[in-house]
Amino acid sequence: MSTSTSVDGKAAGPATTPRSRISGAVWAALALVYVVWGSTYLGIRIVVETMPPFLSAGARFITAGLLLSAVVAWRYGPAALRATRTQLASAALVGLLLVLGGNGLVVLAETSVPSGLAALLVAAVPMWVVVLRASSGDRPPLRTLAGVLVGLCGLAVLTSPGLSGSVRLSGVLMVLAGSVLWSLGSFSAPRLKLPDNPLTGSAYQMFVGGAAAVVVGLLRGEQHGLDPAAFSTASWLALGYLTVVGSLVGFTAYVWLLQAAPLSLVSTYAYVNPVVAVALGTLILDEALTWQILVGGAIVVAAVGVIVSTERKK
Repeated sequence: MSTSTSVDGKAAGPATTPRSRISGAVWAALALVYVVWGSTYLGIRIVVETMPPFLSAGARFITAGLLLSAVVAWRYGPAALRATRTQLASAALVGLLLVLGGNGLVVLAETSVPSGLAALLVAAVPMWVVVLRASSGDRPPLRTLAGVLVGLCGLAVLTSPGLSGSVRLSGVLMVLAGSVLWSLGSFSAPRLKLPDNPLTGSAYQMFVGGAAAVVVGLLRGEQHGLDPAAFSTASWLALGYLTVVGSLVGFTAYVWLLQAAPLSLVSTYAYVNPVVAVALGTLILDEALTWQILVGGAIVVAAVGVIVSTERKK
């Protein structure tokens, strides 16, 4: 029997039915993740037009982590930021997987991959979670496995522009690798000993992941020839939006959901975000809607819908 988790990270009691487990706070957090993260692909694309990918991503998450730490200290007291070595190590690991691996590779990929296509490729996250579950000894239902196979076919269609040369294949592969690392972080988080307060854990994850992104950026030489005066106003505004809304609000809501709701329900963001991202990319950046994006995206979203609906019933 599972338990739900309150905002301070303490068990709120047994959840006997899915209806009692899914509270209004969970639905509100899901709505935030649905809309906010759907728009972050557009924001990332605008940022990397004039800013270095890893340095900008690192600055975004370090700032968000510091802001969230201040909010936690103000709301719950400085003691709420305390964590054991085990909890800090777990938060650091999840932060490296989610922020550096999952988000960092997507940011780098969007220097050459359209934002809508990136979002559709990331929509495969629930499929990779199923694969991780199966590798850990769990036996997903046949319908879930069928959804994974259908989704892989959709990914094959989506990656075809990279094979034809119309989109850089390296960028497509980076997005896929990032989605696998994000899935691993999401899969591992509920199984690790994280700080009791999920907001504290989120702050440490963002700070560690952001610091690691800065190190990677420096190792890539992104600081050479760096001229902040050359950054466009649009990139600055997009970075601010990603920091406050995308990271502080959206990422915190997601981390809280990982501890407060079933992973299969949390994963539903993966087939809502692409719709928002593709629409914004088309309307604002005039990104092309090719038949590969339309057909492959529809297949992936449908497959994810089958997987999530089957898991929720289970």
